[in-house]
Amino acid sequence: MKVEIWSDVMCPFCYIGKRRFEQALQQFDHSDNIQLEWRSFQLNPGMETNPDASINEYLAETKGWTLDQAQQMNQRVTEMAKSVDLTYDFDQAVVANSFDAHRLIQFAKTLDKGGQAEEALFHAYFTEGKNVSDHKTLSAIAEQIGLDPNNVKTVLNSDQFANAVKHDIEVAGSLEIRGVPFFLFNRKYAISGAQEKDVFLKALDKSYKEWQDKKEANSATSVD
Repeated sequence: MKVEIWSDVMCPFCYIGKRRFEQALQQFDHSDNIQLEWRSFQLNPGMETNPDASINEYLAETKGWTLDQAQQMNQRVTEMAKSVDLTYDFDQAVVANSFDAHRLIQFAKTLDKGGQAEEALFHAYFTEGKNVSDHKTLSAIAEQIGLDPNNVKTVLNSDQFANAVKHDIEVAGSLEIRGVPFFLFNRKYAISGAQEKDVFLKALDKSYKEWQDKKEANSATSVD
C-alpha cells in the first residue's frame, strides 16, 4: 500500500511528523507492505537565501510578529521536537530556499534513497545549521547517504529534476493541500500536520485493511 508524504525540508513540523509516523510504522504489523513516497512542497517558494539572516528575525518580519514572539514560537517547536528525540537549533538555522534540496531528494528517489535524503536534509537544517541551498553542502549531504558526488554535482549544476519538484507541488495544489506535512494513504485517507503516533497508526490500520480487502477481491475475481 502506498503512502505519499508532502514535505518541506525547512518545515519543523515535517521532521516531527516524520518521526511520529515512523513510530507508528514500528508498531504496524504490515510495515513491510507499505511503500513510502516523499513528495516535494515549498512553504515559501519565493524565499531568498541569506546565510547572514536570523531565522527568528525572518519569521518576525514575514509573519508580522515581534522578535520575542518568533523566539517563543521556535522554543515551543524545539520542545515539541525533543518529545521525539530530535534536537533543533534555531539560533543556527539558515534562511535558505529549499528548491535545490528538493531536486536532490527527487534524484535520490530514483535510487531508492528518498527517505534517507529527507532525513539527512532535515538533520542538516534543524540540528547542524547547514545552508541547504548551497551546492557544496548538498553534495556533502548526498555523499553521506551514498550518492555519487559527481552525479550529484551534475544534477545540481543543471535544471534536472526541477520539473519533478514542480509536478509534486502542482499535484498538491490539485488535491487542495495547503500545508505540510501532509500524509495521503492509498489516495483515500489524509492526515495533515504532525499528529500523534496513534493517529497515524489508526490511519494505517484502516487504509491497509481496505487495501488488502480490495486486493483479495480483485484476486478472487481474476481467478473466477
